[in-house]
Amino acid sequence: MRGAKSAKWAACAIVVAMAATACGGGKKDGAAGGDPDAKGVFTYQASEPQNPLQPANGNEVGGGRILKSIFRGLTQFAPKDGSLKMAVAEKIETTDSQHFTVTLKDGWTFQNGEKVTASSFVDAWNWGANIKNNQLNSSWFSDIKGYEDVHPEKGDPTSDKMSGLVVKDDRTFTVELKQPVSYWQYKTGYPALSPLPQAFYKDPKAFGQQPIGNGPYKLEKWDHNTQISLRSWDGYKGEDKPQNGGVDFKIYLKGEAAYADLQSGGLDVIDQIPPSSLTKYKTDLGDRAVDQPMATIQMIGFAMYNKEWEGVDKAKVRQGLSMAIDRDSITKTVLQGSRKPANSFLTPGILGYDANAKPEVLQFNPDKAKQLIQEGGGIPGGKITILYNSDLGHKPWVDAVCNSITKTVGVTCEGNPKPDFKTARDLITSKKLGAGDMFRTGWQADYPHIASFLADVYRTGAASNDSGYSNKEFDDLANEADKAKTPEESAKLYKKAEEILLKDMPQIPLWNYEENGGYSKNVKNVTYDWIGDPVWTDVQVLKK
Repeated sequence: MRGAKSAKWAACAIVVAMAATACGGGKKDGAAGGDPDAKGVFTYQASEPQNPLQPANGNEVGGGRILKSIFRGLTQFAPKDGSLKMAVAEKIETTDSQHFTVTLKDGWTFQNGEKVTASSFVDAWNWGANIKNNQLNSSWFSDIKGYEDVHPEKGDPTSDKMSGLVVKDDRTFTVELKQPVSYWQYKTGYPALSPLPQAFYKDPKAFGQQPIGNGPYKLEKWDHNTQISLRSWDGYKGEDKPQNGGVDFKIYLKGEAAYADLQSGGLDVIDQIPPSSLTKYKTDLGDRAVDQPMATIQMIGFAMYNKEWEGVDKAKVRQGLSMAIDRDSITKTVLQGSRKPANSFLTPGILGYDANAKPEVLQFNPDKAKQLIQEGGGIPGGKITILYNSDLGHKPWVDAVCNSITKTVGVTCEGNPKPDFKTARDLITSKKLGAGDMFRTGWQADYPHIASFLADVYRTGAASNDSGYSNKEFDDLANEADKAKTPEESAKLYKKAEEILLKDMPQIPLWNYEENGGYSKNVKNVTYDWIGDPVWTDVQVLKK
């Protein structure tokens, strides 16, 4: 089965990079004494979801982390190395990477008692793909034959079903793609492809506020902009059953406030230490401090949908701005060595990443930066702003990037802070920014293949194509890469597509994240997965 082979290459690609995974354990890691309380609830630093909790409408971490906890799809990823594991699927079979037969495990139900069937997946995918439902992640279904019928470029749908999806019986359905995609099984681990109960279709809007999933946790209460309370669900059929009674996702407007709560015991788990505390958090937390690689990259993007950025000359301007940023100095000083300067549009630990790559456009070069910006006719409007969310400690590095640009090439650059992640994301996804309005963006891998960092972000019409970038040559290369017989061959072809991005620079890669987190003395067995998320189901809450 092709899925087994895919799991092997993912594990090999990531296990070396993720070897530093931190694990907690009783008193030796600074936790308080006492036995675990299976009903104990712990708290975690979070951000307000951008959208209602509908699986196909969450493509940012605030909502994504909640959806991954409430729902479980066909597959999931092993926490340590990202290797593919079956979840609701018993098996996914294919002989050509275009035609798949999916067989579900027996006994799975939703949290309202409804049985999870093949129709639970097929109906959800058809609904999520339909243009009338305006789901951010609709393009995740674009590989499936008949997608254009439910999601045409213009006009109304001609059907409410994709022809490539066929239910055979309660536990079996088939999927036909428009062309082979060697890594398609990996995409089935993304929350957008979760199943939905019939209750969803009665009132999708209300469901988004009180979702009914099939995952390890169920939603107890959502106090908007304050807290999202999840509680473990006894009926969960997966192997990763919660070792706790639930988790309260506490929403903070300042990273410094979250860290102060962590130190005082008011917060149990944090996954990003604010820059102001990076020099001391290991001393503060001792063995409860975490420092490990994660498959996430920081970038700043251009509003490419503005006509002012059209043409080869303006690509030179974007290249020049990239070369005006002193990544090495900023990561060493402002970020205290907690990040690594980017040398690619993807991160270490991802199939297709080249540790030896050193593209000129990602190197600090003041003279070349000035030359390119001048040759390209200068910055549209003569000024740059960088939109960012101020709730998670981004101000110091945004200011440093602006200072580097201004000092190096004389271009006025200012930060444009918004109070929280949701507000910033609403402005970005609305695609109404001006030509001089850049924006902070990051990308956390959805699956461990280069396509997650390239096709899902820069292909024309992709769900996460916030820049509105479109290049036929890139799209053609991505399509060619998808048709490759193996994930490894696909990755090699995607590297050619990355060369187009390095010329066009629709976004500027800055640095790769490191997981700088920690936990309180109230919990133990705290680990972080390959993309830097806490493994919530493994956390053990200690009895008081």
